[in-house]
Amino acid sequence: MNLVDSSAWIEFFFGGNNASFFSKAIVDTQTLIVPVICLYEVFRKVNQVADEGRALEVIAQMKQGRVVPISEEIALKASLVSIRENLPIADSLIYATGILEQAVIWTQDEDFQGLENVKFKAKS
Repeated sequence: MNLVDSSAWIEFFFGGNNASFFSKAIVDTQTLIVPVICLYEVFRKVNQVADEGRALEVIAQMKQGRVVPISEEIALKASLVSIRENLPIADSLIYATGILEQAVIWTQDEDFQGLENVKFKAKS
């Protein structure tokens, strides 16, 4: 399974330098999981930079993967991850989802750098 972090989605949608790196995980929708918090973060960012119409198009593409809601299990795991790894709430929820779904997390967010099962590509 692949989990694409919000930073990677934004890089992909805006055609950043790392877009092709993240496209490998994004185009394989059969193995793609999307934490609901990523929908929130990406929708918010695209609305700030573009407009709501573009943001809705982006969300439609993200929803081609399997959207994973925040369950009690994810919330509790995220709390433990936050304490152990000193991650902010959104990153903790994303990382906990990845752990519980046995997914590789694709990101360019430095908060994830060095964590297990993370494919990190530094912003360029």
